[in-house]
Amino acid sequence: MKRFSYFTVFAFAITMLTSCQLIGDIFKAGVWSGVILVVVVIAVIIWIIAKVAGGGKR
Repeated sequence: MKRFSYFTVFAFAITMLTSCQLIGDIFKAGVWSGVILVVVVIAVIIWIIAKVAGGGKR
């Protein structure tokens, strides 16, 4: 029964959203996910360079 309710909500959402709006929302989520991923990767690279260069010595 739970599976049927998820399907019903999904079907309702598909019929209520236009295709352009749906694609636009997916693109916006993808852009922000990409931005966050790039920032995290750059932060990790800077952290690794700092550790290798001796930034952790006291």
